[in-house]
Amino acid sequence: MSKVGYARVSTRGQNDDSQVDDLETEGCERIFTDKASGKLASRPEWDACLAYLREGDMLVISRLSRAMRSLRQLLDVAAQLEERGIQLHVLHQKIDTSTPAGRLTFHILASVDEFQRELIVEGTLEGLAAARARGRVGGSQPKLSPAQVNRAREMYDEKGADGKRRYTVEEIGNTFKVSRQTIYRALGKAGS
Repeated sequence: MSKVGYARVSTRGQNDDSQVDDLETEGCERIFTDKASGKLASRPEWDACLAYLREGDMLVISRLSRAMRSLRQLLDVAAQLEERGIQLHVLHQKIDTSTPAGRLTFHILASVDEFQRELIVEGTLEGLAAARARGRVGGSQPKLSPAQVNRAREMYDEKGADGKRRYTVEEIGNTFKVSRQTIYRALGKAGS
């Protein structure tokens, strides 16, 4: 039996050292590591890890959430591993699917993880809806006031004696201390 580890961090700024340390301490002979969101379908190291595993091996992860982000995905992978004769060991949740109690614990904790994530999503959506009902929307505030947009439009449309534009977009941006892109966006909105 070979112990094969898998670690995943959600962003490039996160560090996987603690997961790798746990997997090495557990005696994993090979460790695969991804730096990607769990929601992404394509995780090359996860795919390589699954392809590497052989009958009798044990897949070791630090937490259920490191390998899967939905209950369906979790159960699908667990069924695939079971069909292939591969055990799953989850260190922090003390799950070992080589035992009946471990399999039961796995299914219970997988359901709880999914439920917790759905509560977080539900709370976030309710908070956004409440903010919209109060007239607040997400995103950054406009960099130019309506009066500044009107003045930028006037400057943009102003012609010199030679018939050419009197101000460049860059000069207009410098006037309001914003980028050219901001001016272009404001003029586009004002013109529509």
